[in-house]
Amino acid sequence: MSKILILNGSPRLHGNTSELIRAFASGAKEAGHTIARFDLQSMQIHGCKGCFGGGKDPVSPCVQKDDMEKIYPVYEQADIVVLASPMYYWSITGQLKCAFDRLFAVAEKDPNYANPKKKVVLLIAAEGNTEDNFEPVKHYYNALLKHMRWSSSGEIFAGGVFNIGDIKGHPALEQAYQLGKKL
Repeated sequence: MSKILILNGSPRLHGNTSELIRAFASGAKEAGHTIARFDLQSMQIHGCKGCFGGGKDPVSPCVQKDDMEKIYPVYEQADIVVLASPMYYWSITGQLKCAFDRLFAVAEKDPNYANPKKKVVLLIAAEGNTEDNFEPVKHYYNALLKHMRWSSSGEIFAGGVFNIGDIKGHPALEQAYQLGKKL
C-alpha cells in the first residue's frame, strides 16, 4: 500500500479543510494506506531563502533548521502528497506555499534539481462555489504538476464553506472519502 503525506495548510486546526482531510484519510486508511499528516500552522517553518545551499546533507537537506526537518524524511518516502488548503485570495494559503517552497531542498540533492516523482491530491475548501472561483487554484495546481512532473490522483473542491462547520453534510466530504478509498 501507499505512504501518504498530508500537508494541511489551513490556519484553522478544526476548520473545513481539516474535515476534508479527515474524510480523505478515513478512506485511505480503510484501503490500507499509511498516513502522515502535518498541520503546518502549528509548526515553525521559515520561508525559503533562495540560497541554493541545500542538498548537501542527505538527512537534513536545507540549510535552515526548523520543523521542515520533520517533513523531509516523510516527503522523500511518500508515494502520494496531499496538498490541503482553504482558498485565500484565489490561491493556497501562505502556510502551504511556504512549506512547499522549502521542498526544493530535496530537489537540490540531485545535480539536475530533479524533484522526486510523486502522485498528488489537491483538497481545497473555499467560500466561493463557482467554477471560475476555483480557476486560479486549478491553474497553479496544473502548472505545479507539469513542472514537477507529478501526476494527479484527484482533486476535491468544496465551495460554499466559509465558516467553521459549513462543510457538514457537503458532498465533497463523501467525494474525499471515496478518493482516499480508491487510491
